[in-house]
Amino acid sequence: MPRPRQPGRHRRPEPLAAPEGAPALVLAVPGTPGAATRGLAEEVVSIARSELPGLDARIGYLDGDDSEFPTLQAVLAHTAGERTARYEQAKAAGVDVKEPEGPVAVVVPLLAGPDSSLLRRIRQAVMDSRIAADLTDVLGPHPLLAEALHVRLSEAGLARADRARLFAVTTAADGIILGAVGGEEAVQAAGITGMLLAARLAVPVMAAALDQDGSIASIAEQLRSSGSQQLALAPYLIGPEIDPAVIEDAAREAGCSAADPLGPYPAIGKLVLAKYTTALGIAPQQAQGAPVR
Repeated sequence: MPRPRQPGRHRRPEPLAAPEGAPALVLAVPGTPGAATRGLAEEVVSIARSELPGLDARIGYLDGDDSEFPTLQAVLAHTAGERTARYEQAKAAGVDVKEPEGPVAVVVPLLAGPDSSLLRRIRQAVMDSRIAADLTDVLGPHPLLAEALHVRLSEAGLARADRARLFAVTTAADGIILGAVGGEEAVQAAGITGMLLAARLAVPVMAAALDQDGSIASIAEQLRSSGSQQLALAPYLIGPEIDPAVIEDAAREAGCSAADPLGPYPAIGKLVLAKYTTALGIAPQQAQGAPVR
């Protein structure tokens, strides 16, 4: 016989789902489009959809070509056209529906930290589309990004996967350079996540600018002068923002190894979704009465 449903606080939460008629989530992807960038963006969107079934999530490329890689502006216009068409069809069929209100989409930049030049271009693309859309902040700083950085460093053999386990990693770094993109503002924001990473690894972490000459080398010198001998470069970026060769050159300049960028780590998709729900004021428990994950 099946067990009766448990009442009260021990009852299993109802599955989460996107509210009906909610705006689309449009992921604004910087950098030169390509197969790798598309795969990364699609995986991030897939993670967001798995966290909130029914989510209408789309991808717009800041440097797209409106064919294989649709531009952010084109995606917003298409999204608005689809919403208007659905309303007109329902009205023509005699369905009593309200005229769509509120934003057509919520645009989430695929950026770990602030980059004024890229954010200016994203904002301009939203304005040029002439579509009612909300633009969120970047993903960081956030503890989940410190977790992702830790994982990428451990995957490269540059940090212990778990500080509580008593096993040695001979290549583990005793000083971390956090490489950010976006100038001084980005370095300062990365420094906040860097403090969280330092607490996880119990080693000094200092942020530097990948896109400023001499910044990485200067921080490497500071870390070595303070006693760190085996350094590692942890790129504080998703991936498409910068040419991978820049990371390789920076690691060579600092005389150390580098971890991979954050990429489609699960936390990235969750942070993208969190920016979307926060912008709409629809925390998951408000949508379906379930606790925030």
